[in-house]
Amino acid sequence: EAKNLPTYPGPNKMRDCYCTVNLDREEVFRTKIVEKSLCPFYGEDFYCEIPRSFRHLSFYVFDRDVFRRDSIIGKVAIQKEDLPKYHNRDTWFQLQHVDAYSEVQGKVHLELRLSEVITDTGAVCHKLAVRILECQGLPIVNGQCDPYATVTLAGPCRSEAKKTKVKKKTNNPQFDEVFYFEVTRPCSYSRKSHFDFEEEDVDKLEIRVDLWNASNLKFGDEFLGELRVPLNVLRQSSCYEAWYFLQPRDNGSKSLKPGDLGSLRLNVVYTEDHVFSSSYYRPLRDLLLRSADVEPVSASAAHVLGEVCREKQEAAVPLVRFFLHYGRVVPFISAIASAEVQRTQDPNTIFRGNSLTSKCIDETMKLAGMHYLHVTLKPAIEEICQGHRPCEIDPVKLKDGENLENNMENLRQYVDRIFSVITKSGVSCPTVMCDIFFSLREAAAKRFQDDLDVRYTAVSSFIFLRFFAPAILSPNLFQLTPHHTDPQTSRTLTLISKTIQTLGSLSKSKSASFKESYMAAFYEFFNEQKYADAVKNFLDLISSSGRRDPKSVEQPILLKEGFMIKRAQGRKRFGMKNFKKRWFRLTNHEFTYQRSKGEQPLCSIPIENILAVERLEEESFKMKNMFQVIQPERALYIQANNCVEAKAWIDILTKVSQSNKKRLAVYHPSAYLNGHWLCCRASSDTAPGCTPCTGGLPANIQLDIDGDRETERIYSLFHSHMSRLEKMQEACGSRSVYDGPEQEEYSTFIIDDPQETYKTLKQVIAGVGALEQEHAQYRRDKFKKTKYGSQEHPIGDKSFQSYIRQQSETSTHSI
Repeated sequence: EAKNLPTYPGPNKMRDCYCTVNLDREEVFRTKIVEKSLCPFYGEDFYCEIPRSFRHLSFYVFDRDVFRRDSIIGKVAIQKEDLPKYHNRDTWFQLQHVDAYSEVQGKVHLELRLSEVITDTGAVCHKLAVRILECQGLPIVNGQCDPYATVTLAGPCRSEAKKTKVKKKTNNPQFDEVFYFEVTRPCSYSRKSHFDFEEEDVDKLEIRVDLWNASNLKFGDEFLGELRVPLNVLRQSSCYEAWYFLQPRDNGSKSLKPGDLGSLRLNVVYTEDHVFSSSYYRPLRDLLLRSADVEPVSASAAHVLGEVCREKQEAAVPLVRFFLHYGRVVPFISAIASAEVQRTQDPNTIFRGNSLTSKCIDETMKLAGMHYLHVTLKPAIEEICQGHRPCEIDPVKLKDGENLENNMENLRQYVDRIFSVITKSGVSCPTVMCDIFFSLREAAAKRFQDDLDVRYTAVSSFIFLRFFAPAILSPNLFQLTPHHTDPQTSRTLTLISKTIQTLGSLSKSKSASFKESYMAAFYEFFNEQKYADAVKNFLDLISSSGRRDPKSVEQPILLKEGFMIKRAQGRKRFGMKNFKKRWFRLTNHEFTYQRSKGEQPLCSIPIENILAVERLEEESFKMKNMFQVIQPERALYIQANNCVEAKAWIDILTKVSQSNKKRLAVYHPSAYLNGHWLCCRASSDTAPGCTPCTGGLPANIQLDIDGDRETERIYSLFHSHMSRLEKMQEACGSRSVYDGPEQEEYSTFIIDDPQETYKTLKQVIAGVGALEQEHAQYRRDKFKKTKYGSQEHPIGDKSFQSYIRQQSETSTHSI
């Protein structure tokens, strides 16, 4: 949210604002517009893998203007190296002014040479050669980047400037131009030299390189950044070469008081995983994979992770992803669930706590059940959001002119609609979830044999309470709606969610389970036997082991949709090969595009016809974020809106087409233009590719999960809780020799078998120690090899400077 934004100069003083999230200057996400407010609340979540290196994560606040370009109110820019400081903490940031001189990104490769030249008169003078080789990663401003550079030699008494050619349509220009400057003037230069100084002091001179975007607008060219290099870098040798980050320019204007623009509240969670290749993780991985078979399960490595983490959620996320990737999630969850059921005394409290079991099942449902949730609920939720029918049934909160009976009827229809789509969705429930529900049901029925309903409540406490109800309550958190719902819709969804939760929980005295009398009155509608029967039939279906084959009833699942720009494929003999904006849709059956959302598809590509999905080199059309979908006869060239979108589309298209029989092994990284392939110059348009395809992943739920990355996450959790692992070892020792009351700090651990648990802890600590040594060795080697001023670490790279500081504190190497 933002607060205290500056008032609008017009009569109503309010603004219509939205925020963007940017990697450097590239927008990767935009919030909805909050109208007529100076303290807008957004409450939006945005998650992405970052597909490229960046220097700043920036947040801009814009004021929408109907007639002109939207104006920027201010920005918050967090340097990459400062992100860990704010990790997962709500923080208010002051908005900073945005001016053209402070907005920079990209780096420049520069070479300087100082050589002696003897003039006609025999005097010696020095010439300085400045060579600008190339730039990388310049920003694209308003969809274009036509950069050029100016090179200035500046000193106390001179300033001499030269300029490169403009490079059109590229943000990685190759300039490779050399400029010469005379540095030391010969003595016979002028008669005045006796009064002037004989030679210039080279140390006081500096080279300044400014980058500009040649703009055809009347405002003049746009500043892209500068760098300053003092000539004393040439003291050691006559030649000097390095990469530099572009820096903002001091614009000399008086800075405004920082509180003038208001502030922005953000919560940024930034994780960076340093992942080795698979072989490094074998000992820890094998130890974790044995978890489901360890007797008792509380002595297993995975269960120990849950015990030492402060929050069960912290352990559950990487564990579930790890076990899903290796196909062991069902045995692991079955083992920990049945152990928890054994510890439960009262059937009414089964799985109600925030235990490792319930967090792991939540996480599995989130990952494996997302498509199922969308197929089931999305149409109904969209209808409620668009319908805006009043559903307030609390007599105290009724608005003027609203009728309680009508509102009750509206709400009843909505609840009925959602109840029926949920209870009819049993056949679509993912197999992984059904297998877990089957084991929950078995464990609960075995433990509480007298309670006939426990087999249902064990399952409904997850599928209704922790899956459907939260998704109805906050649809934006489950990507069912793009943004937060408005207050009225939000209230409607709360009432529906409460009712569905109660219907699903099958508790004996329904109306008594509501604190509010109006909810109890409303619930009378649903006190019929048919509702309880529908719930039981649904729960039976999703927790029985021999289910129907899901393939036979599979409807197409929408995986991703959105606008992108595509180049005509040349399906017509004489058509123009131009670029057009189209609405793309991908289901697990086909990839289609149409003029706009909801129209008839103009072209449909069956999934089995996608032979490869790869990036397209920028040089092909001088356009960024392009990729190609390769089919038997031709390739479809598409441009996504930004780097995050491009990565998301490539990943999901690769994933759905992964198991195609005819997948290509090689492809052309550039386009076929003017009679040849730009990459390998082959003239036949059917020539086989010249570059190996990038390997994809298996095409099922193990999809995006990188097993080694999850193992690395588990390692770093163990590593950061090393002191708790040691405490747990002490607790095992104390328990095996002493039966009396325990020290308080030991009693929090669940330890069923002290000797087995101690053995596991010893192996975990050894595995973590070995990995820690590998990381330290890798950091030392990298430190020795790294050069400041190289392309990876240009001069001005703050993260590298802080890295050097840390290393020089931990090691004696000098750079």
